[in-house]
Amino acid sequence: MPYTDPLEPMLQREEELRHQIARRLAEEAGAPSSPTVSADHLAAADEAIAAWAEQGEEEQDQRAFRPIGPLQELLAEHLEIVERIVELQDRRLS
Repeated sequence: MPYTDPLEPMLQREEELRHQIARRLAEEAGAPSSPTVSADHLAAADEAIAAWAEQGEEEQDQRAFRPIGPLQELLAEHLEIVERIVELQDRRLS
């Protein structure tokens, strides 16, 4: 059985989420549905991801008190997978 790096599926999932976020942003902006995303939509996704990560933990904890939308769910999942990737990479360096 060949060796598979446990980091690879996590990196793939992170990229999938990034594309899902880009498609969701395009959809919310009124763009027609498309299986591919443009560079502009990916840039907008990167900005949304960075803004979500920079928000204070207090703001993100508000999710417990009010429903969040599909975009926020994707952003929260993306942040979670990135945190797991960083944790695994840190463990490898120790």
